[in-house]
Amino acid sequence: MGSLTIAGAMIWNGEGFVDGDLHIVGGRVSEAPGAGAEVLDAGGGWLIPGLIDAHFHAYATSMDGLENERGPLSFVAINGARRLENALRRGFTTVRDVAGGDIGLARAVEDGLFPSPRYLFTGPALSQTGGHGDPRAAHVDICFSRGHMCEIVDGADALRLAVRNRLRTGAHAIKVMTSGGVFSLADPIRVPQYSAEELAAVVDEAGRRGSYVAAHAYSPEAVLHSIEHGVRSIEHGNLIDAATARRMAERSAFLVPTLAAYDAMDRRGAGIGLNAISLAKNAEVLSKGQEAVRLALAAGVRVGFGSDLMGELEDDQLCGVRLQVEAAGAAETLRSMTRVNAELLGDPALGHLGAGAHGDAVLLSADPLADPAALWETEARRAVVRAGCVI
Repeated sequence: MGSLTIAGAMIWNGEGFVDGDLHIVGGRVSEAPGAGAEVLDAGGGWLIPGLIDAHFHAYATSMDGLENERGPLSFVAINGARRLENALRRGFTTVRDVAGGDIGLARAVEDGLFPSPRYLFTGPALSQTGGHGDPRAAHVDICFSRGHMCEIVDGADALRLAVRNRLRTGAHAIKVMTSGGVFSLADPIRVPQYSAEELAAVVDEAGRRGSYVAAHAYSPEAVLHSIEHGVRSIEHGNLIDAATARRMAERSAFLVPTLAAYDAMDRRGAGIGLNAISLAKNAEVLSKGQEAVRLALAAGVRVGFGSDLMGELEDDQLCGVRLQVEAAGAAETLRSMTRVNAELLGDPALGHLGAGAHGDAVLLSADPLADPAALWETEARRAVVRAGCVI
């Protein structure tokens, strides 16, 4: 934990920028400077809170589902550490890993074994047989029950046990697959997954431990199936309509769009070996992502930000910022990556630069409201600060 004064900055307050100095003492924002604190001259630069990616995958080493699930865990973890450090250097000082991660990786982050954002994980996502988390193609006759990113669990009682084990080993939240997806090979995108009884059991177990459930869901029917049974955050949601968005707002559900993933798969997927089934599914949802963001905001849904990038596509993380700015504007996207995602994660010390906040910040060379490209261009990042330490 560091002590730092960032002097002469234009500081984001959630609505606009005000000039001043930001003091961080012992890793937290303070009203007064710490004795002997390092001084970073902002030179009139624009200071925003550290960004939050609420849909990150540290263990997504490949564009092949079975390789992701069954590759050597030693390689997966070391590669995951590299992915986390890269995200930090882009300005993401907190990530939520919603399909993978474990207490070992979290402990390595906490012990400072490598530079990393704050790291929250769900452990392997829960999937029904033949659901989005089942990596087997229809013609493949092999056994699969659990991998690094997904686990197949059927039945309410088995799901209760799986949730308890995740929470026992440090999971921040529980991830479930409640519709088909782009990456999976044997499930239609629109059809809801898991029965009402199964989904209610997952939400009940998570809620009694003070946690919550995030659901991978695309279609209106899958989103409604999820939120009516208590799911807190909808991941992706590309195919929602206005009525579904209104119901999400009524149920106080969050939307976490992942626009970078579809754009990256469309531009780069074929060249790096993404299969034909996934390319076709991606085309179905690609054009709808930005529209879903607009529908959700119009209905009053709290819209966060996520990236969901697999394998080599991880370097497109900041492209997702540009795509969300195109849909929602710079100020709204900045709030999505800070305040809204902090509300989703349930940490009042994240997402702002007020007294008591985590000392996480990004110093930009330009005003992102006047020049939104400052939010996604790496050369616009003059400094990234994590817990009062300049990275």
